Amino acid sequence: MPHAEALYFTEDDDANRLLAASPLALLIGLALYQQVPIEKAFMGPRVLELRMGGTLDAGTIAATDPDKFEAVFKEKPAIHRFPGSMAKRVLGLCSYVTDEVGGDAEAVWLSADSAVEVVRNLKKLPGFGDYKATVGFTVLAKRFGVQPDGWKSELANFPTVADIDGPGQLSDFKARKKAWKEA
Repeated sequence: MPHAEALYFTEDDDANRLLAASPLALLIGLALYQQVPIEKAFMGPRVLELRMGGTLDAGTIAATDPDKFEAVFKEKPAIHRFPGSMAKRVLGLCSYVTDEVGGDAEAVWLSADSAVEVVRNLKKLPGFGDYKATVGFTVLAKRFGVQPDGWKSELANFPTVADIDGPGQLSDFKARKKAWKEA
């Protein structure tokens, strides 16, 4: 499968490489992508990785005591604007990945035979509705070459983070998205 070396959703090179290298990091970033700036949401997986001892593993996170995991999210600076509810969401996401796809986050899309099925699988994830599933699929299609049957019809018809294809484009993307929303 073609693979992006980095997703330029933050100003931090390590975070950007992690998003591209770890399917779980990408899903966690997408889960956190609400009511915070893009770079805050997608920096979350890197911060979480560092606070969890240098690894980002669905099984380890799923087995973490919920109160302790919430404390990890609330540690200063907080991983998200709403650290308590987002800690629960990420814990649920990691539990789903552990229980439903054997701990392999990439199986969420690799197990699907069609784009419709990939989007359906994404919608099963805690905190993923139509918008996040569409954005997630668009990132997978444009940045990772996940293009099963019917993929073009499942792409977002609005600006998404998948449109950021290199360093230094975050500000331009934010301006385009703002203009699109205003129109």
